[in-house]
Amino acid sequence: MYCYDYPRPSVTIDIVLLTDAFPHPKVLLIRRKNPPFKDLWALPGGFLEMDETLEESACRELHEETNISDVQLTQVGTFGRPDRDPRGRVITVAYVGIIGSEQQEAIAGSDAAEVSWFPTLDMPQLAFDHSEIIKKALEGFK
Repeated sequence: MYCYDYPRPSVTIDIVLLTDAFPHPKVLLIRRKNPPFKDLWALPGGFLEMDETLEESACRELHEETNISDVQLTQVGTFGRPDRDPRGRVITVAYVGIIGSEQQEAIAGSDAAEVSWFPTLDMPQLAFDHSEIIKKALEGFK
């Protein structure tokens, strides 16, 4: 219906899911099944669908990739460095959620090859700018 002369970036959602073990929580990461960054660890997340809200997308992506649902998610920030994703101009909206230590079981699904909890003080190499996103999410708990 409308045609614009300006390029349009894609929008993704990333979720920082933390345990309630403060001051040293664990963070849930997925091992990427697909390029880019295939086999690297990353936050659960993915592309926003055209017919969903940001919050709906965050809940959907978390469930699709980890089988975890019913978590209260709070927006942490927006990350839009032009080179953050090799697929093109992608802006991500990040959310944080906290779950109890007894709720830590997660099952890899969708485009996640594996899922695991990592201490925030000892994380593996991460895809995209996900270490920056985790750092920002943790600032709210200091």
